[in-house]
Amino acid sequence: MDGDHAIRLTIPAKAEYISLCRLALMGVSRVRALGEETLADLKLALTEACSNSVRHAYGDGGGIVEVTYGLLPDRLVIEVSDDGEGFDLEEREPGAQEELSEGGLGIAIIRSIADEFELGARPDGRGSRLRFAKLLPE
Repeated sequence: MDGDHAIRLTIPAKAEYISLCRLALMGVSRVRALGEETLADLKLALTEACSNSVRHAYGDGGGIVEVTYGLLPDRLVIEVSDDGEGFDLEEREPGAQEELSEGGLGIAIIRSIADEFELGARPDGRGSRLRFAKLLPE
């Protein structure tokens, strides 16, 4: 993501820190008015993405989750990554993707909210990266 337009937040991979990610998103939303409904949708998607990393990346607890917010002229891009165990959706059993979030709806929720969606390994091959974007009205 373009460093000039990126805000990065690193949190411990613990559920109690996910609220900081939502607070940062609210701050970003003040730079560009997103509208209440869009902001609520993005907060939900972000919570699901961070929760997946917190729950699944590190079997023994510990570790970090990195969140990057990229505010571009036409979209807001959010990337959630970790350097945990990682996974390959292509190699998993059918239906395993749905297991990435409690209740099996997390990924489906993010996909339904986002205009762009990518899920896979980080570019360095360690851990996982979930990237989604929401197009913004002009």
